[in-house]
Amino acid sequence: NEWGHDQYDVIDKHTQSGLDLVERYIKFVKERGEIEQNYAKQLRNLTKKYTKRGSKEEQECKFSNHASFQDILNELNDYAGQREVVAESMMTSICVELTKFIQEIKQERKTHLSDVKKSQQTLESSFKQLESTKKRFAKEWGEAEKATQQAEKTENDLNATRLDVEKAKHYAHSRTHVAEESRSDYAAQLQKYNKEQNYYYYTDIPQIFNKLQDMDERRIRRLAEGYCQFSDIEKKVLPIITKCLEGITAAGTRINANQDSILFIEQHKSGFERPADVEFEDYSHGIKPATSESTLNPPKAKAKLWIFSKKHKPVESEDFSHLPPEQRKKKLQAKIDEITKELQKAQDSSEALEKMKVVYANNPGLGDPSSLEPSISETAQKISKLRGEITKYEVCTSILLCLSYSVSTEESEPPEFPDPPEESTPTVSLYTDFSEFDDVCGQYRVLYAFDGKDEGTLSINPGEQLSAIEEDQGDGWMRVVKANGDEGYIPSSYVQPL
Repeated sequence: NEWGHDQYDVIDKHTQSGLDLVERYIKFVKERGEIEQNYAKQLRNLTKKYTKRGSKEEQECKFSNHASFQDILNELNDYAGQREVVAESMMTSICVELTKFIQEIKQERKTHLSDVKKSQQTLESSFKQLESTKKRFAKEWGEAEKATQQAEKTENDLNATRLDVEKAKHYAHSRTHVAEESRSDYAAQLQKYNKEQNYYYYTDIPQIFNKLQDMDERRIRRLAEGYCQFSDIEKKVLPIITKCLEGITAAGTRINANQDSILFIEQHKSGFERPADVEFEDYSHGIKPATSESTLNPPKAKAKLWIFSKKHKPVESEDFSHLPPEQRKKKLQAKIDEITKELQKAQDSSEALEKMKVVYANNPGLGDPSSLEPSISETAQKISKLRGEITKYEVCTSILLCLSYSVSTEESEPPEFPDPPEESTPTVSLYTDFSEFDDVCGQYRVLYAFDGKDEGTLSINPGEQLSAIEEDQGDGWMRVVKANGDEGYIPSSYVQPL
């Protein structure tokens, strides 16, 4: 099936419409690529926003539910990368290639339409020449007929001379000859025009229209490939996108609630015993007189139960004494491991310096052995310092282990306590106000039972929480107050700080 020979305007509009469609599709794919690019950018910003950083976040990531969320963010970041691949492929494989193709098609279409115009102009020019020769033939034939009629009239005129008759005949004959020539020109031009018209409608224009038809069909086939590429580009990244989605599912299935609970317990286990029962305060027998007589200043603040008291952030100490026993034990061990690594590096450095010193001594040309003495001395001091720190932290660990063992052993014996303080121990008046203590200097937990029989001492039981209002001054005793307001002296070795 061919496009024919007489639908130039329709073909012109149709081919232009096809080019417009390709350009619209290119614009559509370009905007789709921009959407994909922006989508990928937003996904990357989202993952960056919710990705945890810092030591606290790293500690939380040890929990499976926290770690899985980070894995999901990583997979989503990879997914965003695939969206970028889609955007880039659409721009290069579709937009760029189709733009180049459409430019070639436009130029080809322009050439073909120009050829049609030229053929039309050639045929129109030939037709104008035909019309011109036709008009000339009509004019000349009319003049010849007039001349012939005039010659016949002159010949029949009795008054006309022989010369007039000859002139009239000669003129009619010449006009007839001119008319015959015009007739021949007209016939030749008509034959030429018919030949050109036949070539125009049966050869030239059909060939050009066939080229336009072939061009348009190639455009359609190339556009169809672009449509398929739109889908194929997406299909190429589907396996990786599927892996990303499977990774997100796997991150969810890796969560272990029980393991997270165990890890949380290990991280935050304090090692403290549960508090003892609160003693009954019997006010029906009056206020129990205090036995301390070391000062006339009565206690002013009644200590609150520690489980309901407002917790203040402890000041961090070098030996981690501000931490609960279990956490302190972990920190001490981690510190020992860290210093041990530094010590090993220092020892390796010392050995290297000693070997270098021997080499210099055997080969003076390589260097002066005495030049290494400052470095060797500095390294030795560093090793000594590190060993001292290890010893310090090991001692702290040993003491902590001993305390933990003594608390956990039911048959453990309490340490011997010193003699009770002298008569300077304070007493508390019957009218003492127990509402507030301004000089509370620490919280302690009782490790061993103590029967305060002597005047100024206070009976305590394991597990009780006490508030210190006077620290140990070196005599082995400290002054404390209970939650119920009873206060007195106890052996400082029977308690441990909280």
